[in-house]
Amino acid sequence: MTAKSLINPADRAALLERLHRVRPETPRLWGRMTAPQMICHLTDAFRGVMGERQSSSPPAVIPRWRQRLVKFFALQLPISWPRGMKTRPDIDQKRGGTPPRDFSSDVVELVRACERFAAGEGTRRPHYLFGPLTDEEWGRWGYRHVDHHLRQFGV
Repeated sequence: MTAKSLINPADRAALLERLHRVRPETPRLWGRMTAPQMICHLTDAFRGVMGERQSSSPPAVIPRWRQRLVKFFALQLPISWPRGMKTRPDIDQKRGGTPPRDFSSDVVELVRACERFAAGEGTRRPHYLFGPLTDEEWGRWGYRHVDHHLRQFGV
């Protein structure tokens, strides 16, 4: 079984179908974000990777071997990402991220950002924790990140 990825149109369509089940009042199962904040958080994350947003967060300084190990666990193993990971300030809607406006419009913006990301648009910056990623790894990261937050809201 191949790992799910935003690059795969069927995987992306299934993920976006789940996204459309989120409502502004959908309760979170863990964490601090509201559903509207989560939508903007994901959009900011895609825009940051594509070079459309400035990052105020410096890259993590960890040994290369540890970076590879963390990347392997996060992108390759079929385990859920841990809950409660600290969000970088530039994509944290309570600190430096884009604040929610109109929920429907914000969802449309997220879908557009996701589609552009999947198409390989923009200049891919190295991931702040994993370092440089291949297109396949970026597709996997994008899928896992969106999936993690959809699970946070029970969809």
